Amino acid sequence: MLYLVLGRAFQLLVLLGRGDRAKTAEIVVLRHQVAVLRRQVNRPDLQPVDRVVLAALSRLLPRSSWDVFFVTPATLLRWHRALVTRRWTSPSKCPGRPSTRADIREAVLRLARENPRWGYQRISGELAGVGLRVPPSTVRDILNRARLSPAPRRTGPSWSQFLKAQAEGIWACDLFHVDTVYLKRLYVLFFIEHATRVVHIAGVTTHPTGTWVAQQARNLVMNLGEQAEGIRFLITPATRSSPRSSTRCSPHSPPASSRHRFAHRRPTR
Repeated sequence: MLYLVLGRAFQLLVLLGRGDRAKTAEIVVLRHQVAVLRRQVNRPDLQPVDRVVLAALSRLLPRSSWDVFFVTPATLLRWHRALVTRRWTSPSKCPGRPSTRADIREAVLRLARENPRWGYQRISGELAGVGLRVPPSTVRDILNRARLSPAPRRTGPSWSQFLKAQAEGIWACDLFHVDTVYLKRLYVLFFIEHATRVVHIAGVTTHPTGTWVAQQARNLVMNLGEQAEGIRFLITPATRSSPRSSTRCSPHSPPASSRHRFAHRRPTR
């Protein structure tokens, strides 16, 4: 592949030294030959090296001139997605955790249905009393897959009722990534208003850190001005590494085992 790329680079240097008339005539000849080949070959057989060269050369032409390729723009973009997938996908070295035995799953579901007021930790403790060591996290996953609540609510409003009542003061933040044509990954920090669904892009970086995220949040609060006074809750993605003590929850907020942590903390300027 390196030899082919260097060869095409030297050819480009040679073309720069030619006159416009010779280059124009050569382009006409090559276009006619490509048109003849298109009538004879329905789908060309391209090697991975050919795809890399064509994808790289496509960056030298404007999007409106991509019709000179015998592949469609959608094909070039599909090749790029395949390169991104190969770049960021690591091979699996271990088969993962073994699946939970069927009898254990049936016991968990039976206890949950017969005792609707028991949570996943109570069910884990009851199973441990009869000699079945099942972690609470495994019990919670089994109940979630069976569409059973892992921690039934006894008092207070439901999750949807709480969100509707506090919609004006709820914001959420998260990161999403974008891959460039050179397989460079960019991370975008954004905030979204729960009531209006307005998205605020806070910043873009290649290496997000806690310090960078905190600074971007401060900058956003300063830009919002008085509008930031109404923010009361911030929903952030839950991570296993973050301690439970770092998040203060509302008395009627969902349990910490839900998908998001619910931070009851007003932003500071």
